[in-house]
Amino acid sequence: MPIPQSNKKYNYADYLNWPKGERWEIIDGVPYMQSAPTWQHQAVSGNIFAQFHGYLKDKPCRVFAAPFDVCIPEADESDEDISNVISQPDIAIVCDQGKLRKTGYFGIPLIIVEIVSPSTAKNDKLTKFNAFEKAGVREYWLVEPEIMLVNVFVLQENKRYGRPEIYSNEDKIKVNSFPDFEVDLAAVFANL
Repeated sequence: MPIPQSNKKYNYADYLNWPKGERWEIIDGVPYMQSAPTWQHQAVSGNIFAQFHGYLKDKPCRVFAAPFDVCIPEADESDEDISNVISQPDIAIVCDQGKLRKTGYFGIPLIIVEIVSPSTAKNDKLTKFNAFEKAGVREYWLVEPEIMLVNVFVLQENKRYGRPEIYSNEDKIKVNSFPDFEVDLAAVFANL
């Protein structure tokens, strides 16, 4: 398959035909290629995943880590026509298990966590931020391993993200969507 053209709008059907060894995302029909994550990225992702996984055991919500497709439909699109394939968020928490099918989740996750690296910072902080806010993702976390900070954006009544709550490696995040659960950032950033 040739490299996607920047002047064409792509959808999930296109995405399914791309080479499987490459990591792509489609946001508003625009393809973005992803590079392989660093070991620090993977360590942080695994530590966050482990805490959510332990908390969600025997509960109706589930946590998934990349590679895991999140397809956010607009209105009544068929699966193949979806042009918002946020193909591999680092971590997604979903609660409607009826929307799990094919290569991932076809709906709006409750929480999305992105681990920011220099190569993904613009997309994570701008493009994905706007896409997730527009879609109605309740919580969007931006984790920055290099400076050991986490920005948590929570969707407000006006359907916009409010000012972020900012946490350091010395804090525990009281998860807005699960008030009886905290993520220990000392454990998340351990051994970096």
